Amino acid sequence: MTEKYFAGSSEPSIFDNIISKPGMLPRLEEDSAFLKVTNSDPLTVTDQIRDIWQPVEQEPGIPPRLTMPGVLSVEDLNNPIKETISTALGPEEARKIVHLTCNDVTQDERGLRKLIEEGCFRAAVNLTSRLLTMYGQGYGRLGQPAKHTPHSLQLWFTRFALLVKLGLFELCQMECEAFGELDRADIFYEFYPEMYSQRRGSMASFSFRLLLAELPMYQGAPIVALHRLTVLLNTCQRIEKLMQTTKVDDNLKFWRRRRVRVQHSIINCALILKNYSMAKHFIESIIEEACWAKEELGALYSVAARVYLQCGDIVAAEKRWTSIRKLGVTSQLFQVQECMDKGLIFVAQNDFEEALKCFQKASSLEPTSILISNNIAVCLLYLGKMKEAIATYEKINLANSKQTMNENFLINLCTLYELESNFSRPKKIVQLQKLANEHRDLCMSIEVCLKLNSNN
Repeated sequence: MTEKYFAGSSEPSIFDNIISKPGMLPRLEEDSAFLKVTNSDPLTVTDQIRDIWQPVEQEPGIPPRLTMPGVLSVEDLNNPIKETISTALGPEEARKIVHLTCNDVTQDERGLRKLIEEGCFRAAVNLTSRLLTMYGQGYGRLGQPAKHTPHSLQLWFTRFALLVKLGLFELCQMECEAFGELDRADIFYEFYPEMYSQRRGSMASFSFRLLLAELPMYQGAPIVALHRLTVLLNTCQRIEKLMQTTKVDDNLKFWRRRRVRVQHSIINCALILKNYSMAKHFIESIIEEACWAKEELGALYSVAARVYLQCGDIVAAEKRWTSIRKLGVTSQLFQVQECMDKGLIFVAQNDFEEALKCFQKASSLEPTSILISNNIAVCLLYLGKMKEAIATYEKINLANSKQTMNENFLINLCTLYELESNFSRPKKIVQLQKLANEHRDLCMSIEVCLKLNSNN
């Protein structure tokens, strides 16, 4: 029943959908109403507006520091699903599993996209190693001069996002160090006048900057992340103020969204640090801005209510949900959100009967939601209806197996299997085989997710 806080991110790009924090970090769900509402209104801005950023000024007479990254792992990442099946069912069964590898796709961005779409994240990491080698930034090149392009930096961002997705934080951190804070001269178009005579600003995407700022959060250092995010926020605020002078609404909205995304991440840090006053300050300061459409404001109220619920302030949460109803937003998205919000209030009050009714109503409006089904199953478990809880998980697993093949879902389901019977291993093996068929990579150990190391 764990709520998720804001997911990290930036404007959409072809690889942004792979950024998903591991389940160990609490956060508001990635498909929260606010993100859905704001992303439903795409903005068109010029490259000049999108790339605005300032490098650190160089002292006269001192050569600029360069960014000289390199891949640190010479070995390809292995396929843990095959290894687990070999241990659990034998080498013969493992040989039957055919997963895409980096050798099975085109050696370019199209092949990388294919691996990511199929959930073969480790193979995608292996392909980034090959592609970065073509740029002279592969294994053994750390500390060696290299020329950067928007494409090479996008490859690095994709590699780091994949490593975060897989929970390989140590490797990600070591390779990230070469980029510093993405403020060195050779990360900007002006450094290459012979190639980009008409372009100015940052070649590194905003997504890249945000990911580097958030990275310490995943490594148990939220205070470091908070410092980096504050620096990022200050820059966004300065650029947003500059956009007011352009008198182009989309330019201002574009940078406002970027600034608010950074504030979302700061709220995450505050909640991890249990600094609830900071979390409340930031969410309320966003709400108070007189720039939101009715749907956006309703989504922000919902986010605020969940933050307050996480802080244990049920009264404040109820007030914010009352504010949503006063807005009169009637879209299906908000009907689902209202049912979920009511259910969470009942959960906080240990009234699982009423919470179950709310989640079931939400499910009738959005039957394919994994989050809603999970909440229904947890309520059933608390009400002593274990078999119904398991049936709920298995039903959504059958209907939406691609989405349910994730760490949290598998841990929950296999935990219920163990509670149900001392002979749960066959059912766990079924989930292992489904996972193999879906070709999905997990960030946690498969043995841990499926609880195969337990006695059951």
